[in-house]
Amino acid sequence: MSETRETRLFMISPRSTLTPDQLARMVHAYGAEALVKETCYGCLVEGPRELVLSIRDRVREGYPNEVFTKIRAYPSSDPRRCRAMHGTRPGYAQLEMEWELLARVQHGLDEVAKGARYVPPEEKKRIPVNDFKRICEVRR
Repeated sequence: MSETRETRLFMISPRSTLTPDQLARMVHAYGAEALVKETCYGCLVEGPRELVLSIRDRVREGYPNEVFTKIRAYPSSDPRRCRAMHGTRPGYAQLEMEWELLARVQHGLDEVAKGARYVPPEEKKRIPVNDFKRICEVRR
């Protein structure tokens, strides 16, 4: 990718009610110059960097904890990655795993938005050796 153009993956959390079709249509409405390709997990958006970043920001406003985005190294329909051109798909398993985890990330972000705070677990204390021996003997 050049410094003036950018391709981004927009992934919808599995817990979201938003569909890839709705996301792609929304992104089309945000920027006429952007190339939008609907995918099974959301969409790919390619265009001038500033436009793609403004689309990212607008999507985050509407769906802050439901749509996640990251930069894609290759442009849309790149023959090295396009299945229609018999390209390879390294990294797809990683993408699938990330998609599965988004439901947990969304839940955590929703809880933080409600005011939840992280409470570290209590520090575990060691038990005396004699108590441990007694526990082991009882379990025999």
